[in-house]
Amino acid sequence: MNTSIRPFLSIVIPVYNEEENVQLLADRVDQALADYDYEMILVDDGSTDYTRQKAKAIDNPNLILVELKKNYGQSLALAAGIDLAKGDYVVTLDGDLQNDPLDIPMMVQTMQEGDFDVVTGIRQKRKDNFVRTIPSKIANFLVSKATHMDIKDNGCALKVFNKETAKDLNLYGEMHRFINLLAFLNGARIEQVPVRHHARQFGKSKYGLGRTFKVINDLTLIIFMRKYLQRPVHLFGNAGLIALILGGLAMFWLAIVKFGFGEDIGSRPLLIIGVMLLLAGIQLITMGIVVDLLMKTYYESQSMRPYRIRKITQGEEHMA
Repeated sequence: MNTSIRPFLSIVIPVYNEEENVQLLADRVDQALADYDYEMILVDDGSTDYTRQKAKAIDNPNLILVELKKNYGQSLALAAGIDLAKGDYVVTLDGDLQNDPLDIPMMVQTMQEGDFDVVTGIRQKRKDNFVRTIPSKIANFLVSKATHMDIKDNGCALKVFNKETAKDLNLYGEMHRFINLLAFLNGARIEQVPVRHHARQFGKSKYGLGRTFKVINDLTLIIFMRKYLQRPVHLFGNAGLIALILGGLAMFWLAIVKFGFGEDIGSRPLLIIGVMLLLAGIQLITMGIVVDLLMKTYYESQSMRPYRIRKITQGEEHMA
């Protein structure tokens, strides 16, 4: 791609109670993108301070303020901004000034020079305390081990997406923490680059150890979607078969004890376990079949295909 062509950028920034940061943030974005045409979409996620008023007072014709009716969380705030974005590339960053907008041109250039769908930052010399770094390290470790996606810093909010990749993201819950993974599961090609990181100067952090459990729950859901969304019967069916086999072996052994040795089996816990395993196996297999049919109906009812095409090249283009 010709890097001399300046793409139109959509800068999506969710903010919540950042009254002291919004003006500084807008100024820094404007300075960093002096050579670009851009729109800056500030999504106010139901702030309870003067964030909205401060944002409305910003003198910047490129600024678009989106006011959500209540606090929906960062994932849905990002989704609202991305839905409105019109740029060739969509850039996301936090509103707390810890991301440096000066890194955006370098990341955009990386996108243009390589065949990438996402360029994500790796925060250098993080200025956070352990309350934020520990959950981040846990999440990075879990994602790496569970998905084999080699991303060093999934928690960095500073990312650049091409328009198609950004629009394909399905953000909800705490999924903003797994944007790289969601894009990866959609077939995106991801590049990592080092970016600067600054200490928070104003306002309070919204992160803590309590979110670790939410992260684990969302990660479990994503892993299920990755492996079994199009074949749920493989998950439930395999678990059901294992339960049936174990239950069958338990009942077979009890039959030998009853009829071979004449012993009473009515009071044995193994009898209850065997019956429960058989019932659980039947239920799991039935559930797998039902969920599989539901997924087929989902794709067919919306005329969706369970695959994505990156590019189609005709014969003449191979020689170009």
